[in-house]
Amino acid sequence: MPTISMFYGIIIRLYYAPGEHNPPHFHAIYNEYRASVDIRTGEITEGSLPNRQRKLVQAWAELHQEELMADWTLVMNGDEPFKIQPLQ
Repeated sequence: MPTISMFYGIIIRLYYAPGEHNPPHFHAIYNEYRASVDIRTGEITEGSLPNRQRKLVQAWAELHQEELMADWTLVMNGDEPFKIQPLQ
């Protein structure tokens, strides 16, 4: 699962596997916390993050929604996703 971004101790990854289940989503990891985040809405669909990290991830996802959807399309076709600028 490639890491596409890292910021404030949060790792953002996409599964590199054609046929990954919908909706389009990415995985956010912070210490022992794991969450799947819907790219279109920014909502956590599985798992959890502490409140502060959840807000950071959602802000980042909103800023990079188009890039995330482009990366989702790449991984669904079996291609490697591009890195995305971290939250600054």
